[in-house]
Amino acid sequence: MIPRHLVIAVGIMLALAIGMSVYVWRTRGRVASTEPAAYTHPVTAPVEGPTEEVTLYVAHDDSGALRPQAARIPLPSGRQERAEELLRALLRHYLDPTSSHALPTGAEQHDVYLVDPGLAVIDVNSALADGHRSGILVEELTIVSMTRTLSANIPGINRIRILVDGKSRDTLAGHAELSEFFDVSAVDQLAAELQ
Repeated sequence: MIPRHLVIAVGIMLALAIGMSVYVWRTRGRVASTEPAAYTHPVTAPVEGPTEEVTLYVAHDDSGALRPQAARIPLPSGRQERAEELLRALLRHYLDPTSSHALPTGAEQHDVYLVDPGLAVIDVNSALADGHRSGILVEELTIVSMTRTLSANIPGINRIRILVDGKSRDTLAGHAELSEFFDVSAVDQLAAELQ
């Protein structure tokens, strides 16, 4: 015969095990339903250093023009980091809801590579390309704006290539050609026509 106190102890332990199982199961279900939203926009480290006045070439869709706009942004000392911050400032301007040339939410540049003294490669994400409004003028305004902003503020750049997620792409959103290098002098001439 099993002593009575042992039966009671086993009963209490069994009740505790069942109670803990129910508690863990309900807690796990609650945690799964409150998980944060999907990670949509990477956070970049803040740039340290003195602010400098730069010229951003901002597209205006309503008039089809490209206009220079002065901005004060913190710029690091390295050429490549400066190029990245310049384009980051330009894209922040376009992501503002009141922008004159709206880009899709989540649009950003991954990197800017200064390959040799005269070549810059801009790598943008697919959100910028896939969500970009289609049309020759709006696509060209985006390309000319990025190219002109970079070449005007980083001396010595004479050719620019734009990649999407690190890969070559035929067009930005169906019209403006991305498969070739952009000659800065030709882009400057087009920018002058768009002003």
